Amino acid sequence: MKKMLKGFTLVEIMIVVAIIAILAAVAIPNFVKYRRNAQAASCIANLKQIQTAKEQWLMANGSLPANGIPDLVGDSNYIKKTPVCPAGGQYSLGDEGADPTCNKGTLLDQNDKAAWHVLNKDDVAGATPTPNQNP
Repeated sequence: MKKMLKGFTLVEIMIVVAIIAILAAVAIPNFVKYRRNAQAASCIANLKQIQTAKEQWLMANGSLPANGIPDLVGDSNYIKKTPVCPAGGQYSLGDEGADPTCNKGTLLDQNDKAAWHVLNKDDVAGATPTPNQNP
């Protein structure tokens, strides 16, 4: 009589590997997209914080800080810790009437506004106006 060996057959293992591969093919692109969008949202929050600190500095001193963002950072200043772009971008303060910027800007994905590292997405060159705006 033949003994029954315990274990999985090669076909069963191949089916499980194929199912895992299909799930990974669906999940990984979505994970990358949501991660990129979360980085952009965090960057925009940092830009808003820099903008607020810049406006407070301008009200108190009448001109932009000489050294840029480092002058705004510190325990006795407007920002406690230097903001860092999670996508590796660098922030610049901009001119008196302009928003601060991240050098990542629209580089990560030109077509997906959710991934843009800019404060006002409708002011970007080439951006189409949203329906509730006047042309």
